[in-house]
Amino acid sequence: MTNINKSMNFMGLGGLGRTGQTDSMPNVAFTHPKVPRAIVIGTGFGGLAAAIRLSVKGYRVQVLEKLDGPGGRAYVHKQDGFTFDAGPTIITLPHLIEELFTLCGRDMKNHVDLRLMSPFYRIRFDDGTHFDYSNDDAMMLEQIAKFSPDDIQGFKDLMKASEKCFQLGFVELGMVPFETILDVIKAMPNLVRMKAWRSIYSLVAKHIKHPKLRIVMSFHPLLIGGNPYSVTCVYSLIHALERRWGVHSAMGGTGAIVTELVKLLEERQVPIRYNAAVTKIRVKDGRAQGVELENGEFLGADIVVSNGDAAWTYRHLVAPEHRKHWTDQKIARGKYSSGLFVWYFGTNRQYKDVPHHMMVLGPRYKGLLQDIFKNHTLSKDFSLYLYRPTATDPSLAPEGCDSFYALSVVPNLSSETDWAAVQEQYRVAIETVLQESVLPDLKQHVVSSKLTTPQDFQDRLWSYKGAGFGLEPILVQSAWFRPHNRSQDVDGLFMVGASSQPGAGVPSVLMSAKMLEKVVPDVKSFVWSN
Repeated sequence: MTNINKSMNFMGLGGLGRTGQTDSMPNVAFTHPKVPRAIVIGTGFGGLAAAIRLSVKGYRVQVLEKLDGPGGRAYVHKQDGFTFDAGPTIITLPHLIEELFTLCGRDMKNHVDLRLMSPFYRIRFDDGTHFDYSNDDAMMLEQIAKFSPDDIQGFKDLMKASEKCFQLGFVELGMVPFETILDVIKAMPNLVRMKAWRSIYSLVAKHIKHPKLRIVMSFHPLLIGGNPYSVTCVYSLIHALERRWGVHSAMGGTGAIVTELVKLLEERQVPIRYNAAVTKIRVKDGRAQGVELENGEFLGADIVVSNGDAAWTYRHLVAPEHRKHWTDQKIARGKYSSGLFVWYFGTNRQYKDVPHHMMVLGPRYKGLLQDIFKNHTLSKDFSLYLYRPTATDPSLAPEGCDSFYALSVVPNLSSETDWAAVQEQYRVAIETVLQESVLPDLKQHVVSSKLTTPQDFQDRLWSYKGAGFGLEPILVQSAWFRPHNRSQDVDGLFMVGASSQPGAGVPSVLMSAKMLEKVVPDVKSFVWSN
């Protein structure tokens, strides 16, 4: 054993325990022929975090990205002097990002500038009234009293229920890789105590009576592709998370975080290859052997980690004969999250009264959600998440200008919407609503414009059915029922990202990468086997 330990130290693997890194040295183990190779597919938050953790764990890592730059759904569009974050813009649980820097011997504060939002969000109703949501108790009670003083006690009770879900669902179960039925059985007492079969809307409605406040306290699942009327009430723990750690935004946009994570990989000599679309995961005797690229090239590996959409990965990258669990039929039967229509636009004036994060709600709530998630039809009306990062960081637009995106939750491609035919009409409708509500004279001030539709999610990001977040996070598609971090079908294949356990949202995606430390073989096992 002593000789083995000396050998591990010589290879640069000494001192790598469960969390791995003890200093900021690069991955010098690359040069040793017996060090196992890991291929990571995709450079979203899950892929970058997985690559960092695997590198720290001692693997020789190669990252492959289909696009021409990093980020995946967190890609950055630069156009006409404007910077547009393509995807995730709400940062909670910042310590999960900080952990990645610490693992590499760096202090995140020297690389990423996160700013606490106040308020977290403004929820504007169709009649012009609004609610400013934050983690300041006094401000929240004041906001609630504007609408319904009788709901103040109900809000306090709801926050207690949220804390209960936080303890039972996040603290005790959040980092459990549900791999067997036994894991589910062990979790059952917590699920029963949370009454996890209830929807988050029904939990809110138990405590809150005013219809507008019910919307305010239940809208969060929409940010991860779920319907508040069907998503499990476990997600009420988000209130507790935000109250504890706040909602942050990064100076330079979310893309600035991606850039710094890429730099960490560069320091560790982990290469990222762009324009390298993986079209097949090669499997032999039930085990992943590596990947094939669109150009026919084969890259061998001891393990493969997919940060791609899990349904797409199984359906299109793993041959059917290697899939006894995630068959084509099972994948097709799943209930998938909503699609996303995103209009990125820049204006040649500033709208200083519009906050960083704003929900601009339409005339309907439950009926609109029914159309999106149940009827799979594109409605004429909509609700929007309006993102104005220049409220915090003016550098994301030319001087005197504003950078925006307006995100509309829409049906995934199950709706059979011909987006090429209707996308401009839909954009104009959004532009009109924004001009009539919160952005006066908008049409004459738009100087840059770009669109993303569910069709783009399928064609560009290879997302099954163009869904924004994989399977919808209902109870029977969560935990053990969600694609596992360790593949149920192929040895040596692992999943991270929004479509795998534990689910969508930047914190969950980062947690999925952290899950690898529990399910990926230790480097020493590969070295000893050789």
